[in-house]
Amino acid sequence: MITSVSAALSRVKKALAAYPELAAVLVAAIVGLSVQRPLAWLAARQGIDVLLAILVFATAVTIDPAALRRAGAAWRHLLAAVAVGITVLPALSWAAARLVAPGPLRDGVLTVGLAPCEIASVATTALAGGEAAVAAGVLIGSTLATVALAGPILTLEAGAASSRAALSPAGIMASLALIVALPLAVGLAARAVAGTGSPVVRLLATPRAQSAASLTALISVAALVALVASEVHLTASYAAVAAALVLFLLASALVGRALGARTTRPARAGLLLTTSMRDFAIAAGLATAAFGPAAAAPLGLYGIAVLIWGVALAGALRHRTRSGNPPSACELA
Repeated sequence: MITSVSAALSRVKKALAAYPELAAVLVAAIVGLSVQRPLAWLAARQGIDVLLAILVFATAVTIDPAALRRAGAAWRHLLAAVAVGITVLPALSWAAARLVAPGPLRDGVLTVGLAPCEIASVATTALAGGEAAVAAGVLIGSTLATVALAGPILTLEAGAASSRAALSPAGIMASLALIVALPLAVGLAARAVAGTGSPVVRLLATPRAQSAASLTALISVAALVALVASEVHLTASYAAVAAALVLFLLASALVGRALGARTTRPARAGLLLTTSMRDFAIAAGLATAAFGPAAAAPLGLYGIAVLIWGVALAGALRHRTRSGNPPSACELA
């Protein structure tokens, strides 16, 4: 018995060492649940928005312009993924939210489908041996679509709740433009001119700067998980929240599988991962802007679940690719 427990712990340690994002998220979740009062104070004072802007900028400067040019060859699949992300997935999250009683928790679940693809899905696509350029293209396209359309769609979905939450589509769009679109545009532009700009800008293209940007993004993700987890007050109602989020995750994976059914295996991996992994941090920012910090609480649970899913799926896809056996439909979704 002791030997088996020791072996299990050893495997867990190896997995966490191999996937630092997962380790950081789990530790941050524990901290957020344990030290709630000061973190909740920060969350109520634009802490989520500030960290989100830092995360988006840090991620943008790590996207190689050459990868975006390669993504142009798969423009039809990119457009399909972006279109599905802003139409089908919001409908799925709306349906899943019906499992949760009306209130902040339901509002939080409602926003999951409106979020763009998870920023970490670019890394998990590369980990899976997929086409990271496709993932990067979907990331940018879905982020811009969220900024432009999340406000009106959320107002429509919220229905009668909109009067309680005082939803303002223009206000939500302005908030997302400031904390998501602007940092994304500045980061992409800075990286694009890194080879020709001033000495300070050229530093962005160096390996050390790229490592620093990746580390900054990881720290930002962990801090966001801690802030969001500080809003979680575990009760029986969270069972319905967990069920709704798992249902949405499985449904979005099936949609991602369908999107990549007629493309190459590398592109298929990118479409599956970007569609099934929605950005919990932007969803938290959206929930906070629309409904207040309490509505961001479910996004901490989703963030943990979606990162575990992405890392596990990437490992399975990589293993199948190396062994030469294509993954089955059940394994992919």
